Amino acid sequence: MTFRATPEPPHRHRPRWRHDLVAWWSRRQGHAPPGSSRSPAADAHPAHAAGAPETTAPETTALWRMRTTVRDEPGALAALCAALAGHRVDILALQTHPLTDGTVDEFLLRAPEALPSDGLTDAVAAAGGRDTWVERADTHDLVDAPTRALTLATRTALDAAELPLALRQLFGRCTIHSVPAKSLGGRSLDSTPPAEGVLEKTVMRLRDPSGGAIVIERPYLPFTPTEFARARALVELDARLGPRIPHDDDVLTLPEGNAITVRRADTGDLAAAREMHARCSSATLGQRYHGPVGDADRYLAHLLSPRFGRTLAAYTASGRLVALGHLLWDGDETEVALIVEDEWQRRGVGGELLRRLVAMAAETGCGCVYAVTQSANTGMVAAMRALELPLDYQIEQGTLVISARLDPAPAPAPEPAVPLPVPPQAR
Repeated sequence: MTFRATPEPPHRHRPRWRHDLVAWWSRRQGHAPPGSSRSPAADAHPAHAAGAPETTAPETTALWRMRTTVRDEPGALAALCAALAGHRVDILALQTHPLTDGTVDEFLLRAPEALPSDGLTDAVAAAGGRDTWVERADTHDLVDAPTRALTLATRTALDAAELPLALRQLFGRCTIHSVPAKSLGGRSLDSTPPAEGVLEKTVMRLRDPSGGAIVIERPYLPFTPTEFARARALVELDARLGPRIPHDDDVLTLPEGNAITVRRADTGDLAAAREMHARCSSATLGQRYHGPVGDADRYLAHLLSPRFGRTLAAYTASGRLVALGHLLWDGDETEVALIVEDEWQRRGVGGELLRRLVAMAAETGCGCVYAVTQSANTGMVAAMRALELPLDYQIEQGTLVISARLDPAPAPAPEPAVPLPVPPQAR
């Protein structure tokens, strides 16, 4: 909400408290609100009262994220804040993470551009901070922690495939691995952690509700018990809600006139996917799975699981599955993969799926996606080139890796809050 002083009708009596409020606001702003009487502060600065522009240019600033550990005793945080203020550093947000031997304080700072990260670290160390970590931030970090957590929880509630992405955004630069409980051959991997999870400094292991484990690694910065509790809360939410994906069908008309329906797919489409495999040639299966074609069906349960990514399916008007497109979370990278039934190749189905998958990747903040195929797979190469994105090619022993660099969709910057003035008698 923006405070706005509006002119008063001349016949209307202004209460004394309102007069004091306007005078206080005038002193704070350096000029009187429109239509109000001039204050002593305004008389003392006629240039400001006349609306003359400031002669001093605003100082260029930079945003920083900083985390440091301080002693858990009265005055420790105050000393830290005073040290930052001495370098004209503004504290925009603060979170505290209690430990057994101190407190980890996490700051979002606005500092003079000329102040380097070493200057911040030295100032914090002089005030008693230790194990300090600093990195540049951007406007997306201006969202406060509770709002960020609620937004991520909402996304996770709507789509099971969002859980790995939500965890990555919650903890910044980290790597998320989904480890299945069994191998593709059915052998137990003994990877399921205890129900309460495991925290080992820079590694968290949580029980995946769909089986196996979710492993979160952040080598450059240890996790705190508070962060561990947040991760467990998101995973518990996912477990309580069960399997879920958005069910938005999009009917498209291909250039030749055929209509197909594109929608999200999951393990409920497993039977239809196996039937599509049975109709595909060995060459098509080999180009997609890069191995014995007899093993193709064994990959489907993994690929269709929302835990490992997102899958788009293309169905004909008669209800036959003719193509699958996968967006797979691969640690901190993202892979795209396509398989189109032979009869439906070269009709634009694969290109349409790929375009949508890349748009999904950009929405999640991915900077790059890659496709692994064979050098003879001209259809996949053409589909990647049709994206009209910067591409990198790497080829080794017949295997081709095509990487596309994306421009992630920018999130809207939050509007800065404008504080309301406090009446003088309440100050």
